[in-house]
Amino acid sequence: MSFQLRMNQSAKKTGSNIVLALDLPVDQPNRLLSRSIEILEATHPYICAVKINRQLVLPLGLFNGVQKILSSAQDLGLPTIMDCKINDVGHTNRIIAEYYYKAGFDALTANPFVGWEEGLQPVFEVANKMHRGVILLVYMSHKATNEGYGQKIHDPKTSQLKPQYVAFAEKALTWNADGVIVGATYPEKIREVHEILGDRVPIYSPGIGIQGGKVEPVVKAGARYLVVGRTITLAENPAENAKFIRDIVRRCTKE
Repeated sequence: MSFQLRMNQSAKKTGSNIVLALDLPVDQPNRLLSRSIEILEATHPYICAVKINRQLVLPLGLFNGVQKILSSAQDLGLPTIMDCKINDVGHTNRIIAEYYYKAGFDALTANPFVGWEEGLQPVFEVANKMHRGVILLVYMSHKATNEGYGQKIHDPKTSQLKPQYVAFAEKALTWNADGVIVGATYPEKIREVHEILGDRVPIYSPGIGIQGGKVEPVVKAGARYLVVGRTITLAENPAENAKFIRDIVRRCTKE
């Protein structure tokens, strides 16, 4: 089963398109694993997938604590995404992808800046072989993202200038990516990317809440999945916040 199909089935089953980003502070390392699982188990009725980044992998270990979180997510029927932003030469990228997939992740994120040949091609080859997903960064959610993803580049086919993120969205189609990342803090970029991708490649949008992203403009611009981290994980009641955001999304999609 493809990663996109697993995501579709999970979203339909839970009635949610919220991807929980388990971005927890490391000020209490001895509670990091238990707190991650607590939040996951409390919020799982209101989310459709789980995203983990190096904030957990580095202190917990890929084949130790992180694998326990992945097992819990699997038991709850939730797909898992490793937000590793692969961005190296091909042979290294291949090994990185193999490790994360073998640990149990269903998909990972990758940076199109390294290109295809001897860049991300090996990652897609591994993903296809193991029936896993690759999600490309197109436009991130932080304030300085325009310095890289928003810069103008020369298109050799048309001899015209175009934004870098537009080129990356086009690569997502060419490379058959399973999704793209476009920050929730830039709904106008979501709309522009959605016009390129249509329904062929889903948009994952991080940055809701603490970073300033708002649910309604993001959903209406074309994001399919909302990646929500600290607004849920740092809340006094994570399940309540997850349900609240899910319900806002439901109202937006019915309007």
